[in-house]
Amino acid sequence: MTVYLDHAATTPLRPEAREAWLAAIDTVGNPSSIHRSGQAARRVLEDARERLAVVLGCDAIEVVFTSGGTEAINLAVKGLWFSRAADRSVVVLPDGEHHATLDAVEWLRTSEGADVRPVALDRYARIGVDAFAEALAADVAVATAMVANNEAGTINDAMALAAAAASAGVPLHLDAVASFGHVDLPFSSLARTAAGGAHLMSVSAHKIGGPPSIGALVVSRQASITALHHGGSAQRGLRAGTPDAPSAAAFAAAAEATFAERVEEDARLRQLRDALIAGVGSVVPESELLGDRDERLPGNAHFLFPGAAGESMLYLLDAADIAVSTGSACQAGIAEPSHVVQAMGRSEADARSVLRMTVGRTTTATDIDAVVAAVGDAYRRASGRR
Repeated sequence: MTVYLDHAATTPLRPEAREAWLAAIDTVGNPSSIHRSGQAARRVLEDARERLAVVLGCDAIEVVFTSGGTEAINLAVKGLWFSRAADRSVVVLPDGEHHATLDAVEWLRTSEGADVRPVALDRYARIGVDAFAEALAADVAVATAMVANNEAGTINDAMALAAAAASAGVPLHLDAVASFGHVDLPFSSLARTAAGGAHLMSVSAHKIGGPPSIGALVVSRQASITALHHGGSAQRGLRAGTPDAPSAAAFAAAAEATFAERVEEDARLRQLRDALIAGVGSVVPESELLGDRDERLPGNAHFLFPGAAGESMLYLLDAADIAVSTGSACQAGIAEPSHVVQAMGRSEADARSVLRMTVGRTTTATDIDAVVAAVGDAYRRASGRR
């Protein structure tokens, strides 16, 4: 049986989500139809929106369902930029963002003439609040930042970033895809920052045991964004198309179950993660844990293995029925150095020699033992030190 340590890429479907989806799929009707069947489907959709809003700490009207985290991020970044580009053109972009954000901003730069103002990370992959605040000048259309880095696992001070953006009068998008379910960040708390900022926050269902077909963008009542899809007026006119009510129901069920057990489960994940870190360090003393040791996602361990290609180690571990990652799953199949590691000030060689191991709800102590037993040999073979 495969030892799965890639929960940051996607985590197994929760039984609560599966049951909710199966129950909802039998409700026949388009939520946009006005007949009774359509309205029954709409009740499923709106019930899911309200339940997810409770978990997110926002109003139900602020939840816009999307096809996943990538669409939510694109809607946020591009939608904010288009709504403000007539007066200002700059996007404030920290260096270590997810490729969903980086590629969306690059498209704005090359296709629409956006100006990009980068913000450097520190050696722990953290966004400096002072550097971020300094970038928020009057010419900024939108700023974006991750709540927690999806590769290194470092948790940023999202409230301070939001306060800086609100004080500057700049709408902020927070990418919470990696942190949702682990970092306590009610969206309502963002509304209480300095000037009550026009903030947005993206989340994804499959990171918390929901289906991979749905995500959400939380859009504050103060925010004004331009829709990217057209063909209907649903969801405040921000996303056209037939809503996926069964997946929304499954998303809500997964979110409720995740947050109900969050405190206890995060403590368990930290224990497993710390055992993994200690074990890898004992069999590969040359390895180095990247990211902040304490202020990091509970399931994340991001290792540098000097002199060994991360891709080679991934294949060797995969042959031993152990699934890990070299970084974001969205870059799978592309052998390139980690931009996050380079943003931390490390060399290109280092950026090609990393593995991300992430534990999750189904991980056991036996899984950790199996990884520790295999990783030493994988490192020796990948580095040529046999």
